[in-house]
Amino acid sequence: MNIELRQLRYFVTVADEMHFGRAAQRLHMTQPPLSQAIQQLEAALGGVQLFTRTSRSVALTPAGTALLPEAQRILQQTSALPDLARRAASGASGRLSLAFVSTADYSVLPPVLREFREAYPDVEIDLREATTDVQIEELLQGRVDVGLLIPPLPDRARAQLDYLPVLTEPLILAVPKGLSMLRGKTKIALQALAEQPLVIFPRRIAPALHDAIVACYHDAGLTPRIGQEAIQMQTIIGLVSAGMGIALVPQSVSNLKRPGVEYRPLADRTPLVETGLAWRRDNASPVLRAFLELLRKK
Repeated sequence: MNIELRQLRYFVTVADEMHFGRAAQRLHMTQPPLSQAIQQLEAALGGVQLFTRTSRSVALTPAGTALLPEAQRILQQTSALPDLARRAASGASGRLSLAFVSTADYSVLPPVLREFREAYPDVEIDLREATTDVQIEELLQGRVDVGLLIPPLPDRARAQLDYLPVLTEPLILAVPKGLSMLRGKTKIALQALAEQPLVIFPRRIAPALHDAIVACYHDAGLTPRIGQEAIQMQTIIGLVSAGMGIALVPQSVSNLKRPGVEYRPLADRTPLVETGLAWRRDNASPVLRAFLELLRKK
């Protein structure tokens, strides 16, 4: 079977006019080549007849009636191909796989997604929550396009990944509500909480965040008493709510409201924690390029 789009267009025009002469005029051709093209289409379809013709009238056969809506659909889809290709090339349509650390869910992720969705409504976004170490492996293997993670990137990844800082924020305290040493105080010194167990990310999961938290204790002349480790921020705040200890978290996590948890600024010198985007340097996706351009304008 060798059916040409030209033949389908001729067939639809004749079916619309129900007259070979008028159809030929619309197509800016003479009638004999038009009739020959319809015969070639009928032959390509297995010798079925599409029109019944008399000296005075033209009518669709049952086969022609069945073919007409399908031919119209094919021609309509074909006419949309240039726009589809242009939109895909510009990043206006396609797919973006985005991984994110749990802390980003309370800070940069919601507004970034909202702005990108408004600018590029036809892009399909595949979201995956993952720790920084998992994201780096997924990026290196090409299984995700971009990751919202906590730097720094390990040495082995820097040769293949690019990085863009997005947010810098201080650490604050998340503490069980009602602790006696908190009463009447706005800022809390770590010395006042020295005996409280610490709930923290494992270092292998987020080494920069883990080290920043431990550095807070060392700067205060303390050694943290680690009570629990958890890899999700929701879990850490849940453990604080349950009275299992205190936590030092990025300031934006205070947007995560849980009964039994208070957020307080530290009186001590507080390190800043950064969140940023990482992506493969050789990823030529137009959708990724559009996403990065939007972030760079912020």
